[in-house]
Amino acid sequence: MNLHGLRLFHAIVRYGGVTRAAEELNISQPAVSSQVKRFERELGIQLFVSEGRKLVLTDAGTQLITYAERLFMLEQEVEHFVDDMIQGRKGLIRLSATYLPSNFLLPSWIARFKQAHEDVEIIVSTSNTQMAFDQLLRYEAEIAIYGGSGVSHPGVHWDKLFEDEMWFVVHPDHAYAGQTIPLRQMVAEPFIMREQGSATRERLAALCTNNNLPSPRIALQFDGLNETISAVKAGYGANFISSLVVREDVQQGRLARVFVDDVQLQNTIAICTRAGEKLSPAASQLVQWIRQESLVMQQE
Repeated sequence: MNLHGLRLFHAIVRYGGVTRAAEELNISQPAVSSQVKRFERELGIQLFVSEGRKLVLTDAGTQLITYAERLFMLEQEVEHFVDDMIQGRKGLIRLSATYLPSNFLLPSWIARFKQAHEDVEIIVSTSNTQMAFDQLLRYEAEIAIYGGSGVSHPGVHWDKLFEDEMWFVVHPDHAYAGQTIPLRQMVAEPFIMREQGSATRERLAALCTNNNLPSPRIALQFDGLNETISAVKAGYGANFISSLVVREDVQQGRLARVFVDDVQLQNTIAICTRAGEKLSPAASQLVQWIRQESLVMQQE
């Protein structure tokens, strides 16, 4: 099918004649006439008949113009779609996040983003640190939002948003609540932590190793962040966790901090992407949005 010929045929019908079509397409009138005649020969179908100086569609031409209108309308839709994608008004963003940002930061950030970008689809997968990076590097996610120690990972570009403190927390009735104790004494307590692959759990183990202490006893394990906090609130064990997660609980007396000598660890919240790769327009806008939201949060 000669699409150029079909486009000229469509223009003649749309604008009501060869002269107007030539003006709109910025082509000479003889060129339009000759190319449409050639298009008719290629098809083996007569599309117009002359009635004086006027061109009238044949039955075949009447049927063909219906298909042509549908085709060029679809072409316009494709052009609009591509423009929306380029401008970031539409798109699909697959985002992998560790438990901390997924539970305590992203819901409000993304909700506000969606209010301004309704046609951008966002799929969020919550996982531990290792799984989040695996999804990013396997192209199952375009962005990973990470909360942890900020360790490097091959093939990953880090964009740090902010840092918060890591706290030891217990039930308010615990003997160590509000006390300052040595690390050896703290890690002798039973801990409630997340599964293997959790950055926080690995940091607690590394803290013990670096201080020549036995590994902490993980007495209870959950695959979710909220569950570990709820268990400590219920009165059992201790937890090592980002202050971002438990600050309100500590302030309102549902949990209590334990201050540990010479332990001041920071938790990094970062946007991670594949190194050396350009984000899609929609994903790039989301990243900019998250940066702005994190700045606002730190100023509050």
